[in-house]
Amino acid sequence: MRTITSSRLLLRPWHDDDADFLLDLESRWEVVRFLGAHPATMNTRADALASIARRRAIDHPIHGIWAITTAADGRLLGNLLLKPIPLSAGEPTGRPNDVEIGWHLHPDAWGHGYATEAAETVLHDAFSRGLTKILAVTDPDNQASQAVCRRLGMSHTGRTTRYYDTPNELFEKLPS
Repeated sequence: MRTITSSRLLLRPWHDDDADFLLDLESRWEVVRFLGAHPATMNTRADALASIARRRAIDHPIHGIWAITTAADGRLLGNLLLKPIPLSAGEPTGRPNDVEIGWHLHPDAWGHGYATEAAETVLHDAFSRGLTKILAVTDPDNQASQAVCRRLGMSHTGRTTRYYDTPNELFEKLPS
């Protein structure tokens, strides 16, 4: 997986050395509470290492799950993903996979514009590589992520149960 940079950030592959940070990040309920239909905190360093291995296993020219770090000193801030969205049970198949963008950052990194900057950078990269639509699937109560979607110029397309077997607010971005 490639590294993507912005003025303040470096989005890079996850390394085993990042396990302690990932455990700290995903052991916090305030970070994971909006992730999926049945959010759960991470409990062990072994869980973090297994998660890092799954993130590194994505072998695709556009998709990925990146560690967000500061460009200046490499301080870890969080996670950004761009990947196909799993459909809810019973949804019709046969259509091309929709691709979602998502993020979660450590509470120490909240409120600095990092999520918006990281997502903006990955959106630009993905559109320059040929993607024609990217979605954000947000929990109806996740006002912070919905605000990031709006700052990114994503259009709110309404509530859906098409993904993750749970109701979500859906946002869409097309190349500009």
